[in-house]
Amino acid sequence: MKADVILVTRVLERTQAILEEEFNLLRLYEAADRPAFLKEVAPRARGLATFGPAGADAKFMDALPKLEIISHFGVGVDSIDLAAAKKRGIIVTNTPDVLNDCVADTAMSLVLNVLRQFPQSEAYLRSGYWATRGAYPLTSSLGGKTLGVLGLGRIGEAIAQRAQAFGMKIRYHNRTRKKVPYGYDTDAVTLARNSDVLLVATPGGAETSKIVDARVLDALGPEGYVVNISRGSTIDEPALLAYLKDKRIAGAGLDVFENEPGINPEFFALPNAVLYPHVASATNETRFAMGMLQVDNLRAHFAGKPVLTRVV
Repeated sequence: MKADVILVTRVLERTQAILEEEFNLLRLYEAADRPAFLKEVAPRARGLATFGPAGADAKFMDALPKLEIISHFGVGVDSIDLAAAKKRGIIVTNTPDVLNDCVADTAMSLVLNVLRQFPQSEAYLRSGYWATRGAYPLTSSLGGKTLGVLGLGRIGEAIAQRAQAFGMKIRYHNRTRKKVPYGYDTDAVTLARNSDVLLVATPGGAETSKIVDARVLDALGPEGYVVNISRGSTIDEPALLAYLKDKRIAGAGLDVFENEPGINPEFFALPNAVLYPHVASATNETRFAMGMLQVDNLRAHFAGKPVLTRVV
């Protein structure tokens, strides 16, 4: 018999077809009454396929006494109550590595765009200003600048490699020092002080909440830039907005925000900010690979085999 698996949201068509073929899918996203739906499927739901911020809190798990596995689409698991899962004996998996290259590419595009102001210069051209006002103002080069990577995990390392190809120097801060040929700083403030561009690549969660605060932005200074491809929670957004408005930092490149997708509209008026709608891993190839890893974890578990990417 096919295992009963709750699916919290529609996924890529190819992935959805595989899930529908191999499991008895219980579509939570179609439920008009979520509590009633969970009550109905509680006696049989053994798996949960969740996505990004949807996650699963302790109350959600308590409503599903037969739940054995939460297969999460995404690297960060800060939206899942891992302590509750561990207490209940529920396996939690994620989808690491398969998105490293796309996220690193996005990070470098933000570095390029915020320093070179390519989106702003295109808007300048489209507005007809090139012909009427002359050449676009000079911007800032990447080569020779120091990229400070806050969180040198797999994605952080992939970003560092790309940045070196652009002629940038690398420094980093991590919870633990790593055997890498980069300068190490003991905290985020020191890293910011020693960097031209601060690249935030930490996991989300309580430990990194607002790790980039006013102290860090002060250390970065009026010629420094911040780029964030981690979680919106890692930056103190009101402080960042104030520093951008007052030009106490030079600029920001952001793919993530505190209240996605309803982000603070004050960002839209900032000429020194480049904004992406959380698209770091958003390619067909990467999202399919992530979906297949999510499926493979479910497959392995219900075949009685070890899961591929266990978190707890």
